Formats: sequence, structure tokens, C-alpha cells
Amino acid sequence: MSIPVAKNIGRPVMNVVRFKGLPILQQLNIEEQLLRTSSDNWLIINDGTDDPTIVMGVSGKPAELLEIKMVLKDWIPVIRRYSGGGTVIVDQGTIFVSFICGKDAVPGLTLYPHPIMTWSGGLYNEVFKGVGDFCLRENGMNFETFVIVCW
Repeated sequence: MSIPVAKNIGRPVMNVVRFKGLPILQQLNIEEQLLRTSSDNWLIINDGTDDPTIVMGVSGKPAELLEIKMVLKDWIPVIRRYSGGGTVIVDQGTIFVSFICGKDAVPGLTLYPHPIMTWSGGLYNEVFKGVGDFCLRENGMNFETFVIVCW
């Protein structure tokens, strides 16, 4: 008996994984492993991370981006993700949405940061239509007081 391959019958398959409160370091480790070892498309959603954590991009310089004395005083963990992007503080109120996709997952999409942000901005525009003011910004996406960070 043969099982039909989903890739041949339409749009690419998107594997969806949902977490609640998974520590951001564990999430980033999972994402990096999927990026390096899987050719499948993945959507990872994590509803919050237990402890407030500072996440820096691969090339961020702590001395330039952090108030180090305050970080040490407050015992805030600082981690560096495997990709670029800005420095953000995440906590239990952060909703993480990560796409890990093959180069052909979105036909016609140029694989550079600006076109990818424009594509994801259009996607979130549809998701939040009628809910509030959503806009794409140079340093991320803003929805009223919420910031959506894609890395």
C-alpha cells in the first residue's frame, strides 16, 4: 500500500507545534535543530515563557544594548539566539510565533529580510483584521501595545 505524498497534491504542508510557557531557550534550541535537520515546514507557537528573559541577536553587543548593572542586580537571564534580530525582553505575556520553512514554501517570495517581513506583515494584517490597528515597522510589528518579533 502506498501513501500519497502531500507535497504533490497542493500547497506545502505546515507542521504545527504549540507550547504553553516553554522557556525561550528551549524553544530556540528546538527551532535551531529543526532548521538544521528538517526539510519540512514548521509553525511553532509558544504562549509565554515563565521567567522574564532578554534575548539578543547573534551579533548584539551586551555592553551596547543592556544596562548590565540592572540586569545583574535583577538576575535577568540573557540569551543569544542563533539568528539576527534585535534585543527584546520576553515574559509570560509574550506570544511567540516562528515559521521555519523551506525556500519553496511561499512561491515568489524573495528570501531576504525585507520581503519576508512584508509577507509576514500581510499575513498578520489578515489575522488581526477588525481587531485593532496593526502595522509593520522597521524594527518589528506593532499591534496596539503588543510587539510581534519574528526571527
